[in-house]
Formats: sequence, C-alpha cells, structure tokens
Amino acid sequence: MAIILDSLLPLSRPTLPARLSTPFPPPASRLCTRRNQSFQAFSIPRRNAMALILSTYIFSEVGLHDNIAFAEPSVGFREYIDTFDGYSLKYPQNWIQVRGAGADIFFRDPYVLDENLSVELSSPSSSRYKTVEDLGPPEEAGKKVLKQYLTEFMSTRLGVRRESNILSTSSRVADDGKLYYQVEVNIKSYANTNELAVMPQDRVPRLEWNRRYLSVLGVENNRLYELRLQTPESVFVEEENDLRQVMDSFRVNKVAG
Repeated sequence: MAIILDSLLPLSRPTLPARLSTPFPPPASRLCTRRNQSFQAFSIPRRNAMALILSTYIFSEVGLHDNIAFAEPSVGFREYIDTFDGYSLKYPQNWIQVRGAGADIFFRDPYVLDENLSVELSSPSSSRYKTVEDLGPPEEAGKKVLKQYLTEFMSTRLGVRRESNILSTSSRVADDGKLYYQVEVNIKSYANTNELAVMPQDRVPRLEWNRRYLSVLGVENNRLYELRLQTPESVFVEEENDLRQVMDSFRVNKVAG
C-alpha cells in the first residue's frame, strides 16, 4: 500500500533574531529591500513549479514509519514509437495524449493547453516522395509549411487578421543518415473587439494569440512525415530546450513489408 501526499509543504516563516533595544526602527526602504530579496529567493520557473506540485511523498508499505521515498520533481521524456506508420519521437513525460484530434498522434501540455505536438503523414496512395528534397530547398519548404498553417487557421469571423513570419529554415542529417528539414514560423491572430460596430473607431483590433510553430519534415516509405510543435511565444524561451530536444528526436523509419 502506498500513500501519496502533496509535497508542496507550506514554507515556514523565518525566525528573526532577538532585536537589541534601539531608539528607532529600521528605515522602510530597508524593510522593502529585505522583503524583495526574500521573494526573489523563493521564485522558481513555471515548469519547475508544476513539477514540484506534482511531486509526491511515497510511503512504503514495509516500514511505513521508517522509510519515506521522495519523488524527484523532474520532467524528463518518454519515447513514442509507431511501428505501423514508421516514425518515433520523444515527448515530455508530463504531457498527455489526446485522441480524436485529427492528427496521427497528438500530445498536449496539461497546464499550457496551447502547447502541444502532433505528427501528420501524407497519404501513401497519393504521394510518392523519395526524399525531403522533393519539397525543394528548405526555404521553399518553409513557405509551404506556412501556407498550410494559414490555410488551417482561416476564419469566417469578421475583423480577424493574421500576421505571419518565417523565422528560420534549415536542414540536417540525423544519426540515422536521413535528411530532415526544420522550419520555424510565428503567427499572430488579431480580432476586433466589436466586430459588428458601425463606426470604425469602435472596431479596435486586439491580439488574440501569438504562437511559435516548429516543424520537422522527413521522408520514408514514399510518404512525407511532419512533426509539428506549437507553443505560445510567452513561454517559448522557457520551454525552448525541451522543444528542441523533441525536434532532434524525431525519426522516420522503414516499415517492414
């Protein structure tokens, strides 16, 4: 039997040393400085905070009162291998799989719902890709990726406007000897605050969302494979290292038969 407790214990209030008798209290500015330093000491990144909340104390059934195991607040990765369609990747182990999302596979951050990954495959009956270079150079592939995104994000709402930009395109040969393209784009969506207003000054555009999209393209089994990663720009810097590890892990594999 295992008992799981919340590991985020309340922080104990620091005990102040006994104060010597002084004629005046310390200046307010000094107290503010100490308070700010105390807050900075306990500030932690969002991902570490989530991992800390999810971490648990596990009490062993044997020696319940003597042996306590503490779960490590680490994110880490899991590997996903699709032997039927022929690809593999690593994803953050705290992400959850969402079924029925329309992609071949779809994983999502349970806390930042706009952060996710998916894999898209071309139809084996309608495509005969031999290499990712069939898309042209990386720059041309980047334009096609961005066009596809904008097509998917088309909206019938009045006053909706998209701003997009290709941030980078590149190619690399992975340890499996295959060539992969990498594409990064930014897309912003704006919408009017009052789309039915008669006067133009009452239709003020506002930013709905601002996202980074990262794609990895590879070819195998006469099919085009695309790994897609989406994240809000506001958290990209914090998540960049993990997202790039996911990108680097993507492989397309030969399907037997």
